[in-house]
Amino acid sequence: MPSAPAFWRERGARAWLLFPVSLLFGLLAGLRRGFYRIGLLRAVRLPVPVIVVGNIAVGGSGKTPTVDWLVARLKASGWQPGVVSRGHGGTVDEFASVPADGDPAVFGDEPVLLARLTGCPVFVGRDRPRVARALLDRHPECDVIVSDDGMQHYRLARDVEVAVVDPATLGNRWLLPAGPLREPVSRLKAVDVVLLHGDARSARGAVWPAPTFAMHLSGSLFRRLATPADRCDAAAFVGRRVHAIAGIGRPERFFDQLMAMGLDVVPHPFPDHHRFTAADLDFAPGEPKLMTSKDAVKCAPFAPADTWEFPVQAEIGSGAAERILEKLNNGRPPA
Repeated sequence: MPSAPAFWRERGARAWLLFPVSLLFGLLAGLRRGFYRIGLLRAVRLPVPVIVVGNIAVGGSGKTPTVDWLVARLKASGWQPGVVSRGHGGTVDEFASVPADGDPAVFGDEPVLLARLTGCPVFVGRDRPRVARALLDRHPECDVIVSDDGMQHYRLARDVEVAVVDPATLGNRWLLPAGPLREPVSRLKAVDVVLLHGDARSARGAVWPAPTFAMHLSGSLFRRLATPADRCDAAAFVGRRVHAIAGIGRPERFFDQLMAMGLDVVPHPFPDHHRFTAADLDFAPGEPKLMTSKDAVKCAPFAPADTWEFPVQAEIGSGAAERILEKLNNGRPPA
């Protein structure tokens, strides 16, 4: 996925030129959602509840760490979750089970990372209902499905919707292609939980519906790709120039996080889901290279010796998990 175009940030001439197309996009998207709501298009209901984690904007908002967080909370409450995903960046068209040591070029970088992080069944494919049914057939012990980046996949009926919103990704708040939005901000009024990743003040004029919970990504240790048992904190890199590599939706978030640790960072942004090769990392020998977990799963086979992964976890405000579990339990507070 290419980087977001600069004109999405403001309502300038190019955005205005595309605005009529965005009106048509919004009309078609609204009609499609409405047809599912009134039954003209039929959503597939699974025999187990479905939790959708998604966003209304193009670009990274922190959905993958959120799914990891959610799976952990579900397990702690006695549920046995499975995860379905499209598998962006992979080659699976129908459906496939994702092994923890799977090839990101086949299954997609995020599903492979989720399989490693969560330890639960992860299936990928284009048709979400078909993928979810395949997962349940193979893993009948699963009693809840988490659909990663599935908010706009209305053919899969859902019981809980969790929207992960980074206000910085809302840009000019216009729909595609004049802006970065897949659906209007008003769509958030219909979700069950909004996880606000970032500074709410940067979303001009946005009114966040309740319940809304703060979210941020935290991490403290770096892990060497070649020998994962070898770990260190940021102090090991202070006083040295480091190269930060990120092929994610918002690479600047990763760069800013490293600079906030006091590191001398040379940023190397790549497009989201970039297929890294050894040539991409063939620079600045002897200087450390730091990258996200999403990129590390792709680069581990050929990364130089002094390449380090920075794992992060989603830290989400108190009450969010309880709200999701209550909704999952049909309004009954979690035990």
